[in-house]
Amino acid sequence: MKSLITDPDLADLIDNAEVADLCTLTDYITDKGKGRSALSGESCKTLVDAKEASYFDPKSRALLVEEIKRYGGHSIMNILRGGEGVAFREMAGDVARHMGIKTSKDQDCVTVEMLIIMKMFEQSFKEMSEEQREEAFKEFGGTYTRGTGPAAFAALQILIRQAGFGAYKVALIVVNAVAKAMLGRGLALAGNAVLVRGLSLFSGPVGWALTAGWALYDLGSPAYRVTVPCVLHIAYMRQKEAARMCPKCGTQVRPTDKFCASCGTVISPQIPQDKPLN
Repeated sequence: MKSLITDPDLADLIDNAEVADLCTLTDYITDKGKGRSALSGESCKTLVDAKEASYFDPKSRALLVEEIKRYGGHSIMNILRGGEGVAFREMAGDVARHMGIKTSKDQDCVTVEMLIIMKMFEQSFKEMSEEQREEAFKEFGGTYTRGTGPAAFAALQILIRQAGFGAYKVALIVVNAVAKAMLGRGLALAGNAVLVRGLSLFSGPVGWALTAGWALYDLGSPAYRVTVPCVLHIAYMRQKEAARMCPKCGTQVRPTDKFCASCGTVISPQIPQDKPLN
């Protein structure tokens, strides 16, 4: 079936997204079902009904994207309700600028999204104690040298780039903290649980620092209270898709694969419900 989503940076991602991620985006858009002034009652009900049923059909997925893009339009142009919104790449660039990040028009969505993720991680790193920084380095296979100042985060970035699926892991750590701060719960893990088994930065002191660090960003505009967490979560979804693994043998698989090419294990396309992280 042809996608109902026209934005090239969102179409395949949302069409193939796990229900748990769509539920999280729905909570951001609808303020956990309570509704928002810039969201029609009909749209709110459609999205909340899809979430409660743990089933998003193509129309509800397209509606979710449409509403995200409209909030992006509010934040960028302050347009009236009923506008078409903006392209997701433009929206991601606006969130980057809101967070003090310089970007260029020739950078793709993945690059801009990871700049946002790393900015969030860097801001929280500045607020960490020496013990928390040691834990962060250990998580990515390195050793923290106390008293190294700004050079410490540069070294941590190198470790993240060199670590297996480092971009996915740091995106997961950051976005889990944002979900805790905004929604009062962590993310739901599905197909990639094997990849992050043992990852302790969710519930440990570093996770607490990240959750607290979220409050450092000015979210006074109602639109940014939606667009910033949505862009962060979509960045995580994109990294998760790129890092998808066979739950049995750990081989990387594509989002459209139904079977693992290495061991033949059936690859589940979606898991409607899962246990949230603590």
